[in-house]
Amino acid sequence: MKVLRLFTSGLVLLASQHVFAQQEQSKSSAQELANKLANPVASLISVPFQNNVDWGIGPLEGSKYTLNFQPVIPIKLSKSLNLITRYILPIIDQYNITGQGEHQFGLSDATVSAFFAPANPKNGFIWGVGPALLIPTGTQAALSTKKWGAGPTVLLLKQGKANTVGFLANQIWSYAGDENRSAVNQLFAQPFYTHNWPTGAGVGVNAEMTFDWQHKNTTAFLNPTASGVTKLGKQPIQFAVGPRIPVLGPRESKADFGLRGVLIFVF
Repeated sequence: MKVLRLFTSGLVLLASQHVFAQQEQSKSSAQELANKLANPVASLISVPFQNNVDWGIGPLEGSKYTLNFQPVIPIKLSKSLNLITRYILPIIDQYNITGQGEHQFGLSDATVSAFFAPANPKNGFIWGVGPALLIPTGTQAALSTKKWGAGPTVLLLKQGKANTVGFLANQIWSYAGDENRSAVNQLFAQPFYTHNWPTGAGVGVNAEMTFDWQHKNTTAFLNPTASGVTKLGKQPIQFAVGPRIPVLGPRESKADFGLRGVLIFVF
């Protein structure tokens, strides 16, 4: 009986160590995945659905819902260089923006970016640089610039075990399109910070700023979020929620308040 008790105790100890090791491995994998998703040029296929709702827009107190479909597809060019392609296709549903009682629903213009980035970053420093394209996919005049545009895009970030801090920007100039529509000349800048725990839970904040040089105005939002990593069946996902705080904007288009919710499928 004593031998049996010792044997049973040994099995329980080994089982508990195995479960603990699995939990630690799971936590490590969750944090690693969260860190990769915090890096816009990570070699990882992801499909984010970013939902933004803004209320109290302009003098008509309009509302606007924007679903940004944002797949990220990496392409390995060599052992030392990757090409990370990012696509942003907005779907918009808005009320009382262009006029009292007016409603628009449909696609807005797409932005496609391609970052050449090192496959093996050193000391946590990561960079990416390449072209950005504006494609007039908008299905209604109020949702589109009706212009083709292009320009450079750049990303710089420093990533540690838990913290990611970085800066993304692109400058786009229009070069073709509807001659009756205003030219596009704008800079988009996004500083960001994220902290992830071993469980995959995280907090972060970014500022999204658009400098419209053509019309001499600036729009800025502050977006703090809380996030987590989990699975739907066998499918790894990340979700994030938080307020969308308008900081700057012209009176005719500035919102009073907003919310953001993000669901990311990882492959």
